[in-house]
Amino acid sequence: MTEVREVKLPGVGVLHNFTTTDGRRLGVVTHRTGHRELLVYREGSTDDCSDAINLSDDDERILGELLGGSKVTEETTKLQTIEGLAIDWLQVGYSSACAGSPIGHPELLGDKGVMIVAVIRGDETFPSPPPDFRLWPGDTAVAVGTPEGVQHAFAVLRGD
Repeated sequence: MTEVREVKLPGVGVLHNFTTTDGRRLGVVTHRTGHRELLVYREGSTDDCSDAINLSDDDERILGELLGGSKVTEETTKLQTIEGLAIDWLQVGYSSACAGSPIGHPELLGDKGVMIVAVIRGDETFPSPPPDFRLWPGDTAVAVGTPEGVQHAFAVLRGD
């Protein structure tokens, strides 16, 4: 039987990963906001992620129906949260609406109770980036705020 590993990601959520019978490693990050990402690891690697696929609520529902419910899904819904606080990240793709844009756009942060607290670019991390800091494809934006504020900010970043 395949072993599913659970890794708590403090302030973020939980990562569940496993190795398929053909040797490929897959994972799912369940963020404290409820947002999920499907992770595909490089062939032969246990920790080098080659792709992170953001899943919308519809994507999660359809994928769940196609694969069937599981104990893992039940357990991830029991994640503990800090009341009113969410931490999440968004990987910027070439088609992301925010690619090339500064993070200080008023529509992004405004009065929604959210801040971009860091940007990860390759091996470099930019903590507390200024409002004129521009996001580029491949960057990962890290946001902290209310769950609603984080969801709003990411919807703007993605161009929803």
